[in-house]
Amino acid sequence: MNQELLDKLRVISPEERKILDGEARVEKSIYTADDDFIVDSRQMLDAGKLIDIRPHTRFVRFPKHRHNYIEIIYMCSGTTTHIINESTRVVLDTGDLLFLNQNAAQEILPAGEDDIAVNFIVLPEFFDRAFLMMDERSELREFLVGSLKKDRSFTDYLHFHVSEVLPIQNLVENLIWSLVNRQPNRRNINQTTMGLLFLQLLNHTDKINQDDPGQHEQNIVFTAMKYIEENYKTAALEELSVRLCEPAYYLSRLIRRMTGKTFKNLLQTKRLNQSAFLLTTTTLPVEEIIASVGYDNTSYFHRIFREQFGMTPRAYRLAHEAVNSQDTGR
Repeated sequence: MNQELLDKLRVISPEERKILDGEARVEKSIYTADDDFIVDSRQMLDAGKLIDIRPHTRFVRFPKHRHNYIEIIYMCSGTTTHIINESTRVVLDTGDLLFLNQNAAQEILPAGEDDIAVNFIVLPEFFDRAFLMMDERSELREFLVGSLKKDRSFTDYLHFHVSEVLPIQNLVENLIWSLVNRQPNRRNINQTTMGLLFLQLLNHTDKINQDDPGQHEQNIVFTAMKYIEENYKTAALEELSVRLCEPAYYLSRLIRRMTGKTFKNLLQTKRLNQSAFLLTTTTLPVEEIIASVGYDNTSYFHRIFREQFGMTPRAYRLAHEAVNSQDTGR
């Protein structure tokens, strides 16, 4: 990280000064006015803001709390230890990212002066542009998005070991720099930067903490969905079973429980979405597209395509050609 930026984040805050002077606990009134320790976005964000950052409070154990927003923690230097949902210990090293949704209960062990972490305070609507920048029909995208939604229960956090992924490090530093220096037009810039960050994270789901028992099942499902994304033409549950050294029946049940869809459903959706993409971006004959996405039964493909999109492949292509010609003529 840029040294000038790191020096700004290292500055001892008034809250930290009180702690160093003998105050034994965090000042709860800074974070919430409620009896329950739910950190309140209304106290963390100025009116109208969708995102801001604050350096993590060091030198003291931060007690168990939740947030009424999405929190992203980035470890600028050093290390911090987080207790998630009272039982899972997550250690953040330099360059790590931790996403916490509103379900997660968090406790943080004391950090030293050089253990510098940044907390992003993010309202859910800030991610709207980021999600639009991602492939709207990607099941992997939906799973990642669901991980941040309060009404989804399969996971409360995502821990990425991405210190060696330069584009991710650069994007996070850009976000921090923009917010610290209050860059003009920062909302548009930061929402676009967040979208690029999510696109990079989708490419690096293998960097999700593989050693964390709290994320074991989630890691398997991420791997399965990425396998479908990359191998949709020939993907098979039996091959995935061999790759992951897990029984096929276990994978089938796990995928259905955590996504609400079967392996076959996910694979079919990916193939149909890819065929729709090819129909609207290429001039390949429909028969070639059918073969390229992994089907050899054209009548079966036409039936499931019509069920999915409400029209034949040819009609789908013509409809999008008409829309594109109208947009070009404006």
